[in-house]
This record gives sequence, structure tokens and C-alpha cells, in this order.
Amino acid sequence: MTIEEIQNEIIDEFSMFDDWEERYQYMIDLGKTLPLIEDQYKTEENIIKGCQSKVWVHADIQDNKVVFTADSDAIITKGIIAILIRVFSNQSPKAIIEADTDFIDQIGLKEHLSPTRANGLVSMIKQLKMYAIAYQTQLQ
Repeated sequence: MTIEEIQNEIIDEFSMFDDWEERYQYMIDLGKTLPLIEDQYKTEENIIKGCQSKVWVHADIQDNKVVFTADSDAIITKGIIAILIRVFSNQSPKAIIEADTDFIDQIGLKEHLSPTRANGLVSMIKQLKMYAIAYQTQLQ
């Protein structure tokens, strides 16, 4: 699936819920399905700066696709990174770099997060794209 197709799928899923209580619960459930980072990668250098809670992200390249794993010590944050990893993992570096993240506004996520969590969300996206840029330069 393309990044855009995955984003549209997420928009459809979030539109099924009537209120933000249900959406938060869904995000928590998504966090439970997160491809977890191995303990050896839970290091200071893999922590996303700018997040209030701890979020670790590890990236690897397999068959010219970036594969992400992650974890967080907060359940909502774990759900947020799970959504982002679902969108960006197993995609080419170029597709990740060029992808827009309008779907976040379309599901209303940013406006329903505290300012510090919203900043963390931006930091997560930035970090995932930085990994993609690093792998893109390796592939050239």
C-alpha cells in the first residue's frame, strides 16, 4: 500500500468514532499493536527530542524500504507513534521524504493534543523523515 492509501485508511477508521474519548481509546489500542523496538535500541540516541514522554525509534533498511520499530513510556504517545509507523514503515525513503501529513489534521489529532504532545508529534514526524533522508543518501 502507498502512504496515501494507508493515510486514507486511518482517516476512515477515525471517522467511525463519534467522540474523542473513543478515538483516544482507539489510539491506545493501536499502541498495543506497535512493532516494538528491541531493548538494545532503547538508547539515548534513539529517543525523539521534543517529546514530553520518552519515545524511542529505530530505523533499518530492508529491500530499499525503511522499517521502523518504536516504543514509548506513555500510552497515548505509543498510539501516536504507532499511527506514524503504520504510515511510514515499509516505504521507500523517497516516499517518506515526499509524503505530506495532512491526514493528521483530517483526523483532528493535533487539535486534540496538549501543546507539548502536539510538539512531540511534530518531532516524531521530523525524526522519521530524518531517518528516511539518511537512508536515501546511502542508496544514491
